[in-house]
Amino acid sequence: MDNFSYYCNTRIEMGAGKIDQLPELLKPLQIGRSILVVSDPGVVRVGLVQPILDKLREAGYRVELFDAVSPNPRDTECLAGAKLFVEQRMEAVVAIGGGSAMDTGKAIALLGPNGGVPLDYIEGTLSYTNIAPIVCVPTTAGTGAEVTRSSVITESSTHRKLTLKHAALRPLLAVLDPRLTFTVPKSVTAATGVDALVHAMEGYSCKVTNPISQALGARAMGTIASALPAVFRDGHDEKARFALLESSLLAGLCFGSSDVAAVHCLAEALGGLYDTPHGVANSVFLPYVLQFNALTETAIHAEMARHMRFADASDSDEQATAKLIRGVKELTCGLEIPKLRELPGVQREDFEKIAELAYCNNSTPSNVRAIGRDDYLEIIEQAFEDQ
Repeated sequence: MDNFSYYCNTRIEMGAGKIDQLPELLKPLQIGRSILVVSDPGVVRVGLVQPILDKLREAGYRVELFDAVSPNPRDTECLAGAKLFVEQRMEAVVAIGGGSAMDTGKAIALLGPNGGVPLDYIEGTLSYTNIAPIVCVPTTAGTGAEVTRSSVITESSTHRKLTLKHAALRPLLAVLDPRLTFTVPKSVTAATGVDALVHAMEGYSCKVTNPISQALGARAMGTIASALPAVFRDGHDEKARFALLESSLLAGLCFGSSDVAAVHCLAEALGGLYDTPHGVANSVFLPYVLQFNALTETAIHAEMARHMRFADASDSDEQATAKLIRGVKELTCGLEIPKLRELPGVQREDFEKIAELAYCNNSTPSNVRAIGRDDYLEIIEQAFEDQ
């Protein structure tokens, strides 16, 4: 038997109308009276942020807004947010949005009080101490960043994805209100939903998984397989929206104390080079990584097929695995997610660079099957040839 550790210090509040209670939920946390709200232009534009700002101000908080956040957040944006944090003498960060806003908020909470650049913390030059309190309010059902210890930032000068990772980056509070996801466009619903699915699948199957992560991942992937198509068909299906947001949370808890693996390594490489939305990048590679991994790790892929109800107990492991790969392809096709060759900027001459970036990702060793540069390159070729 393997020993394992599981830790999460985030208070989770989920339900319709929970966002209206945010000032009351903050009181026992004693985070100070000056809050930097971090969001992105899209979330601000649809009107989700202003009512929250108003409620915080009515409750006596001094609030500043930072919304210069890209879909794949840059280190330069994090540094600009950290500068504002210091200049305005902020004490805490409330991040409202998808994974980009939450990852940026975490980085600002680290860089603001401590200085430096993200690479300083990854290389150990600076330590993860004195981090400002972090509160996350997700507006998409996908990243699970509201409960994870990670912040993924693009290094502008190299296009590398850098992962800040430390228990102190876990938010103190996560407020999940499914009503905030009603305005999410279909394409974003699809991409972020697949991101959550990959979190659940990789957190469940990677080399550093544990029984708690597997229990959470099994529940999450099973629900996402049915709830995501329902929400894609009807964005105002409140029951399905709730189920999808809950599953995204569970998937975040799943991989947050295990890891992701090769699908994410490829997706982060693609996003760093082309600014491809993270969930889309996950989607284009998922079937081919599953196919690669299942050649030697059939049993655990058969388990996932049964959790997602693509297969049942009467199927052999080989049959179940085949149904898993087919089911995932049909799922993403039904969500109208483009293929690799259809994505802006993608060109064959970059394939070796993508493979190299993926191989150098810190999560490559966690992949359930050992994977090398040439394996990554072959997977990229297979995904590109998919019609």
